[in-house]
Amino acid sequence: MGTMRTPREKWIEEGLRTLGAAGVDAVRVEALAKTLGVTKGGFYGYFTDRTALLEAMLDTWERESIDEVLDQVERQGGDARTKIRLAGRLTLSERLLPIDLAVRDWARRDAAVAERLRRVDNRRMDLLREQIGTFCTDPDEVEARSLLAFCLSIGHHFLAAEHDGRTPAQVRAHATDIILNDPHQS
Repeated sequence: MGTMRTPREKWIEEGLRTLGAAGVDAVRVEALAKTLGVTKGGFYGYFTDRTALLEAMLDTWERESIDEVLDQVERQGGDARTKIRLAGRLTLSERLLPIDLAVRDWARRDAAVAERLRRVDNRRMDLLREQIGTFCTDPDEVEARSLLAFCLSIGHHFLAAEHDGRTPAQVRAHATDIILNDPHQS
């Protein structure tokens, strides 16, 4: 009776979990095998080496961060503001946020990862431009609002400032309202 091989997706999933928790340097075949409770031999049935695993992890992150988020946003529907807010919640979900932040750190040291991150961020900015453009017609303002929305989403994770009696969530919600305010309404 043969033994069951650990599915390829389990290796990728554990790699992504490790990446989000401890960074790319912690993604090691031996450590993943130990966490999965298997020998590392099964790894080589799916991947030629660690680099191949890292590439598969980035493919999964990109698909989940872009394609699956966009699919869900379109299925849910709603107006532009609803779509932007949903895309933000999905992108910054408990699952994707740690991976996203780890990929950003990794990209600082790896040009190929930086190029992948640029592609993902450009797709995210395209969604923001498209949706903000439905209620804001000035191209410069659309670009500025898109940038501010994106910077707010990513940047607040690195900000340690206090907000004078307000919670960070309250301030972010108000900032989001300002960014998504219809310029034609008073």
